[in-house]
Amino acid sequence: MFISRPLPPESIISLDARITFAPAPELVEWARTIFIDEDAKLFNPDHFHLNSASIGVLWTNVANARKGHRILGQCEEGKPSGMMGKWGKARAEEQIIGWFGTVPNFIITIDALYAMECSDAEFCALIEHELYHAAQERDPFGAPKFSKSTGLPVFCMRGHDIEEFVGVVRRYGADATHVRALVDAANAGPEIANVGIAQACGTCQLRAA
Repeated sequence: MFISRPLPPESIISLDARITFAPAPELVEWARTIFIDEDAKLFNPDHFHLNSASIGVLWTNVANARKGHRILGQCEEGKPSGMMGKWGKARAEEQIIGWFGTVPNFIITIDALYAMECSDAEFCALIEHELYHAAQERDPFGAPKFSKSTGLPVFCMRGHDIEEFVGVVRRYGADATHVRALVDAANAGPEIANVGIAQACGTCQLRAA
């Protein structure tokens, strides 16, 4: 079954749109069909634990940046946390339930304006990047952790595998800076060719044509 890449609603990307967030259940379904389900078109076993996770996705037209870099997506735990106080957490939880009908394990927010302008390969990479943050906890021996009461995965947030300056790697090499796995993965070439992305997303080659 062919499933085209979902796009943000016109109401959130029009010039006169108010600053807002919009639930994107169609993007959750697309991500499962493309990356998570065992028969997914671009199945990634690294996301297998997410079969048991509830995921909420939001489109937003709110501009966001950090240290001069545009923020295109963000993954967070669904349950409100931090220094919000009891009423603040209650308000946030009410808003989340209003969006999704429940408090999901994870909430992913996507820049709707970027989603309209990026290529299909860039869109797939962005969605998978955020899915990688939605992780399963590990026990002290490194094995996947499961709840004793439910038998379901115990979820957590995951940081990036590699964080290093290009200049440091250039000067000292991949082994000294512990990025050998990333370099080897890059040298091996992509597992998913452009044609594979095109089949999953529908319009991958249009901008290059």
